[in-house]
Amino acid sequence: MELACLDLEGVLIPEIWIAFAEKTGIEELKATTRDIPDYDVLMTQRLKLLDQHGYGLPQIQEVIGELDPLPGASDFLDWLRERFQVVILSDTFYEFAMPLMAKLGYPALLCHKLEVNEEGRITDYLLRQRDPKRQSVRAFQLLNYRVIAVGDSYNDTTMLGQAEAGILFHAPRNVIEEFPQFPAVHTFDELKAEFLKASAIHN
Repeated sequence: MELACLDLEGVLIPEIWIAFAEKTGIEELKATTRDIPDYDVLMTQRLKLLDQHGYGLPQIQEVIGELDPLPGASDFLDWLRERFQVVILSDTFYEFAMPLMAKLGYPALLCHKLEVNEEGRITDYLLRQRDPKRQSVRAFQLLNYRVIAVGDSYNDTTMLGQAEAGILFHAPRNVIEEFPQFPAVHTFDELKAEFLKASAIHN
């Protein structure tokens, strides 16, 4: 059995923090795991900036409500689900992702949770576990699944390395250059071709 494990932001949906940064004009919130590999450092910086500027979960959810999946993402996901079992492995939060999951037909999603106080301020984030994407792939392999994984950022590379096949999609030049062992593609048609190439079923 083969399983497709996909990152969410930058692969199927826009980067939520970048969209919020553009809405609010807070340039520092544009930093993502493409720029800062250490997720704890990144999230600490984000929460500090939100606190400084007085923003909370309701304002972020308002921006998320205006977002749509990336062009072609829904059709690609439909194509993928006809051929593979599909799980989304993301470092986003359920409180962010669920409105966009509705627009993608509610695929299975494993991610994190936020702690939010009564005023709507985000006080903390609760990681499901350390290195969750790689650990999820490992767990699926223990269930005798063969995994093809797709991501675009530093925090996806351990997942890609653990999987039987890893593919970079929409990745920035710095990530592509640092991880040349993974094929790098930029369109959904190219991604389909890489899936078929990597799949034992179709070879």
